[in-house]
Amino acid sequence: MPVAPGARASLADEMQAAAHALAALVAGRRLPDALQQHTTGLAGASRAPVRDMAYQAVRRLGRLQALSAQLNRTPPAQPLLSLQWIALSQLLEPLRAEAIVVDQAVAAARAINAHAAGFFNATLRRFLRERDALMRATDTDPQALYDHPSWWLTMLQQAWPQQWPQIVEVDNRQAPLVLRVNRRRTDMARYMQRLRDASIGARVVGPSAIALEQAMAVDALPGFAQGEVSVQDAGAQLAAPLLDLADGQRVLDACAAPGGKTCHLLESADIELLALDVDAARCQRIEDNLARSGLPAPGMQGSVTVRVGDAAQPDDWWDGRPFDRILIDAPCSASGIVRRHPDARWLRRRGDIATLVQQQSRLLTRLWPLLKPGGKLLFVTCSIFPSEGEAVIEAFVGQQNDAIRHPLEWVWPDGSREALGTLPPRSQPDREHDGFFYGLLSRRP
Repeated sequence: MPVAPGARASLADEMQAAAHALAALVAGRRLPDALQQHTTGLAGASRAPVRDMAYQAVRRLGRLQALSAQLNRTPPAQPLLSLQWIALSQLLEPLRAEAIVVDQAVAAARAINAHAAGFFNATLRRFLRERDALMRATDTDPQALYDHPSWWLTMLQQAWPQQWPQIVEVDNRQAPLVLRVNRRRTDMARYMQRLRDASIGARVVGPSAIALEQAMAVDALPGFAQGEVSVQDAGAQLAAPLLDLADGQRVLDACAAPGGKTCHLLESADIELLALDVDAARCQRIEDNLARSGLPAPGMQGSVTVRVGDAAQPDDWWDGRPFDRILIDAPCSASGIVRRHPDARWLRRRGDIATLVQQQSRLLTRLWPLLKPGGKLLFVTCSIFPSEGEAVIEAFVGQQNDAIRHPLEWVWPDGSREALGTLPPRSQPDREHDGFFYGLLSRRP
């Protein structure tokens, strides 16, 4: 039967789709990709609720796993276990219609396995009866209490012995939608006025950064389709100004996808830019972002080339001309952006860190010879684990006698200054950014 425009699927169908996406995450797939697959057949109006349910469950996954262990003598197979997590996540929400959630969860379980309805009904009703006792029992498990993997918590405690509780608290919040104003097309004052005219609450959190009070569909933002603004965290917006760009420079943006920093570099100066990424599909995203932003803009003297290539294999793509500036946005654990990507902490394993550090060091070593004497290289990770930032840069400088590390400082909107290196995620009126590491090197002439 055709679905009426704007109509939603049943809550049972939405819960089932969210459960399948969560099961795919457990199997090692990124949640956005899993959601795209498992919402394809749903009514359009159901996709946002499914996404919200799945992300809500992922943000509470440590607690949900511990509750399931209390409720289940024998764990059910995925995706029934994932469906149980989705249902428990909904029941943890205040003011939820508990009877409807249980009824629809049981219907979803029956659709997955006809024999599972009784089990589902019993475990969810037991949770409602024994909620307080079950919550106290799981409070003894740090992974449940903080909703982070145990090994991740250990690394946070080692790196940030005083601040780790605040970091975990920020991690578990939903990040605000932050915009970067394209100064080729408008300025901060004019765009803030456009937001006020549209009754959209916002605050300035960086030289080109605006945080919205409420998230919204980007297509509804004034000027988004025309490239006046792009979505980019305020911390990520530091890269372009820290590179100290000037017209006429040749710049390499390594590991460039999806293109947020690529666009920001082009918005900052008339440069000759090579944007490189190993994934062809992700390179298309760079092209799409450039097209929407209108870059290079009419009248610009600069240019951009997007190329598929492995940054660690320059022999395959480099034309032999050195670069004035190199940006390495290196692959990492994503420990600084888990408030935006809560699935990252559950996809990573402790052993991944050593592999990532090797990749980061290899990128530095292979790209350094491409930098002109006197040129600058900015090494960036969205990680707050020192092993993926500070340790990598210090080791490289210790081995490379023509590398000079420069101290970095940033001026925040309130005028205060802060030394840059590894900064944790923050969510305050005057400090709104993801966690990141920035290391700036120059090559001796």
